Amino acid sequence: MDSDEDNFSYPTLWPEPCSVAELNLNSMAIIIIYITVFFLGLVGNSVVIFVVSSMENRRTSTDVYLMHLAVADLLFSLTLPFWAVYVRSGWVFGTFLCKLLSGVQEAALYSCVFLLACISIDRYLAIVKATQVTPRSHQLVGIVCIVVWLGACLLSLPVMIQRESFMPEGQAHLFCYENLTAEVVDEWRVSLRILKHALGFFLPLAVMLVCYSCTVATLFRARNSQKHKAMRVILSVVLAFVICWLPKNIIMLLDTLIQGQHMDHSCELVDFVDTALHITQIVAFMHCAINPILYAFIGKKFRNQFLISLHKKGLIGREILSSYRVGSVYSSANSRHTSVTL
Repeated sequence: MDSDEDNFSYPTLWPEPCSVAELNLNSMAIIIIYITVFFLGLVGNSVVIFVVSSMENRRTSTDVYLMHLAVADLLFSLTLPFWAVYVRSGWVFGTFLCKLLSGVQEAALYSCVFLLACISIDRYLAIVKATQVTPRSHQLVGIVCIVVWLGACLLSLPVMIQRESFMPEGQAHLFCYENLTAEVVDEWRVSLRILKHALGFFLPLAVMLVCYSCTVATLFRARNSQKHKAMRVILSVVLAFVICWLPKNIIMLLDTLIQGQHMDHSCELVDFVDTALHITQIVAFMHCAINPILYAFIGKKFRNQFLISLHKKGLIGREILSSYRVGSVYSSANSRHTSVTL
């Protein structure tokens, strides 16, 4: 049996009459997960940024979006050591860092989902509307990325405002959490959270589903194996994002509706939501290390470009480059349908 110091639970903020069963999670297991994901995310996303940055003038619009996606995942990864300490010792970093790091996480998340939506639109235009659309300029792609980051930062502001370091009644440690201990949750706060879920997750997800449905249908009609291969990594990236973040967003939406008294609920549902919030957060945090793994194992062009980049920097010799390089990373360099990560 673990001691209390070896278990972790977030503060229970549910009002009476429901009394949520206390959930104890093994703190050492969570810390190991967070630190492992931190190192994988730090190394993997740094490699992606290095590879795409070294491409010079051969970057496609998709490559630019994927590099910004790696930056977002890297920022998310850098917050994980703080949460690892939080799990073990409570929030010892004060309210300012509570707000700042929570805001960075939120901005990184929204950047991810917006960039994935941009990639889905980019692939739709490149494949479904290939004969009708001129190639996107790097200036336009850069402007889109700036808009994405600004939108993500704006959507993260409510979390930064609501989060604070406080000690709930009956707890022995400080928590970095939305302070919803008031008897009545403000109507505007609940509405803001619902709007955040809609604009920051479900609407971009709908855009992705529509664009990729049309794109995949076009690829199957074309029966072009090269184009089919060009979608494997992108679809894998989207699928990984959905698997990691959709459960958390659904549970958080339920949490928002229950907190605002906008849906009937039993104590069993309250207990389920409280438990699911912990588990889905751990799964969601793993996402920031997944994309580079997908590129490495599925993307032949990414592996080739990585080796070429190392060779240009003098880190590996030509013999190693020739031994491990598969095909030619330049074979489709001028194709608008391909990307170095594909």
